[in-house]
Amino acid sequence: MAIVSYDTNTPRIAKVKGEILKHAIPRMVLSITGTQHRIGKNMSDTVVFRRWLPFGGATTNSTTINEWVVDENKHLTTDGVTPVADTITPQDITVQLNQYSVLYSYTDKTAELYEDDIPKPMMKQAGQRMGLVKELLAYGILKASTNKYYAGGTTRATVDETVTLNRLRNITRSLEANRADMITEVIDASPYYNTSPVEAGYLVFTDTDMAHDIREIQGFTKAAEYGEMGMKAHPRELGAVDEYRFITSPELSPVLAAGAAVGTTGLISDASVNIDVYFLIVVAEDAWGDVALRGLDGFSLTHLPHNKKDKQDPLGQRGYIGGKFWAAPFMQNDGWAAILETGATDLADT
Repeated sequence: MAIVSYDTNTPRIAKVKGEILKHAIPRMVLSITGTQHRIGKNMSDTVVFRRWLPFGGATTNSTTINEWVVDENKHLTTDGVTPVADTITPQDITVQLNQYSVLYSYTDKTAELYEDDIPKPMMKQAGQRMGLVKELLAYGILKASTNKYYAGGTTRATVDETVTLNRLRNITRSLEANRADMITEVIDASPYYNTSPVEAGYLVFTDTDMAHDIREIQGFTKAAEYGEMGMKAHPRELGAVDEYRFITSPELSPVLAAGAAVGTTGLISDASVNIDVYFLIVVAEDAWGDVALRGLDGFSLTHLPHNKKDKQDPLGQRGYIGGKFWAAPFMQNDGWAAILETGATDLADT
């Protein structure tokens, strides 16, 4: 008797649906600092901030705006003689609010037939992307600060060394001369700008590539060795040297091939010609700020489902997910921040 063979029907999918894998999450660090200013709605997109300069101060540079010029002998009063009256000098800083946004879309076919829930990860990624945009805005403002230092050179194009203890202490002199205050509170990662106390210090933000050179600085202490009194300012805090607390993030990227010729320096060079220049952003209290509309301090995330029909989409075929926010990061006092432009050691050569 012949055996009849029946082929199995071709599988409809023939693949196992695996779990959704994690994607890279932006590492936001700068947002724990910065004075948060809020203005009312329906007022203007332009804000003018004002400070009164110390007596004798001038807007010439980041030092003169913090400089008191006082001769005690000129304050000697003559009996019966009215002193010459002085005045105070303002410095105005004009800031313009801008809106930033992101938008994703999907179709009814994707929502109703696709095996994965697309709108949910779209919503999550929209928030993460907006957070990264806000971080990069702050990074651009801070690294443009006028209180600049260069490792081994006098300009970005001549940078040919890395961070050292003496270079940090030179920055300390500048901050102290400008009467900068150490940071004692940081902003929580919440939409309400709550603060948490931290051990007093200057916060230093830089790219993760700088971690090796920071650990090599004389006197470096790991964050894990702080003890009870050394509460970390951020989960990504690497450690501390003197008054400095270092926090790293891969989002604070260098300028590639912008330094001196790499030669035998042993520093990283993406193009193997000129050194990549990294930024160590040193921040004291009130160095920079940001502006938000009162009531719209955080991100405004929106989900318009595909099945919400209107004149623009009468059949309910398209869904949208997006976010927006208003922001205007700006330097409040360049003398209360400092930027060290430096190279990073190429570990492949050591």
